[in-house]
Parts: sequence; structure tokens; C-alpha cells
Amino acid sequence: MDPSALTRRSAAAFVAFPWIWSAARAQPIAPRRTTPSQTEGPFYPVELPADSDFDLLRNGNLTYARGQPAWVEGTVRDLEGRPVRGAAVEIWQCDEAGHYHHPGDRGADAAFQGFGRVTTDASGAWRFRTIKPAPYSGRTPHIHFKVKLGSRELLTTQMYVAGDPHNERDGLWRSLDAADRAALTRNFVAGSDGVKADFPIIVKT
Repeated sequence: MDPSALTRRSAAAFVAFPWIWSAARAQPIAPRRTTPSQTEGPFYPVELPADSDFDLLRNGNLTYARGQPAWVEGTVRDLEGRPVRGAAVEIWQCDEAGHYHHPGDRGADAAFQGFGRVTTDASGAWRFRTIKPAPYSGRTPHIHFKVKLGSRELLTTQMYVAGDPHNERDGLWRSLDAADRAALTRNFVAGSDGVKADFPIIVKT
């Protein structure tokens, strides 16, 4: 059959039976999954540092020069895909030597802020300057995250480094199924001012 004739017949079918086109367009969109939650861990700050901004490489007047500088950024969206404006996104992680600013883990470098908090903008976006996470005492490299909206805590989780050889030996990472690993394990790619990882967060509001 002439291809042009086949095209005309298909177009005529949609004109004659518009419900076919309407039904095709009305197929439900697969529901979004919330970002998997994980344990807070033992090193959430007992007292928040005086300097708690987006830049973990500067703590007051001190500048942290160890580790690999990195940007970690993303958006917070709800299950409908709408940006969550005004949410507080917190991160905390160990320094390059594997120490947290916490009474239970002495020895953290004073120049590394270790904790940061930002507020999402109208598009739900957030961003931190930090280091590519380092391993410590049996844990694979990771960054802790907490998302709050007003007085409500929406999510506590951890973000991992794609391809890191420590992942397969980490109990928390191995406990995730394939879909949850994909959601929490992110690539760090080279940029002009350090490596960068994108970490989209989906929460139930």
C-alpha cells in the first residue's frame, strides 16, 4: 500500500473516532515515588553551628582545603511534581579524615563546617558547596539529608556515591532494593569549580 494512503487512512480514523485519540491522551501517568528514607545516624549535631549556611568549605573565617570540592544540588518536589517552596534542606557529613562535629566523634577539622541548611526557592531548588563524601569506620561515603517544612519533618535520608567500591560492603546501602539504590546513589561529574552531583528529592507533603 502507498505509505501516503496509509497515513491518510490513519488520520481519517482519528477524525471519525475522536474518542480513540482522547483515550490515548488520558492514559494515567505513573505515580511518583517518594525519596527513600534512611536512618538519621548517630551524628546529627547536638548543637547547630553558628555558621550553618550553604558553604561547608568555610566555617566562620576558616577555609577548608582538604578533600575534593563538590557541589550538591537538586530540587524538592511533591508527589504531583510541584516544587515545594520554603522547605528547609539540611545536610551533614564527615570531613575528609572521617570525623563529624559531634561529642561522640572527636577530632573533626574546625575549618570544615560539617553541617549546612538552606531554604528552597520558588522552583524548589537548593544547593550546597562541600566535599565529595569520604568513607569512615566501616561506612561507605555518604551525605545525610533532612527536609523540613515548617514544624514538620518530611524526610531523613542519605545520598551515596555511584561506583564507590565501599558501597557493596555497606549494610545500609545493601539493604536497599534496586529502585531505592538508584534514587539515593548519585554520580559526581566534573565541573569548572569541582565535581557536582544532582539529587532530586520527592516528598509527601
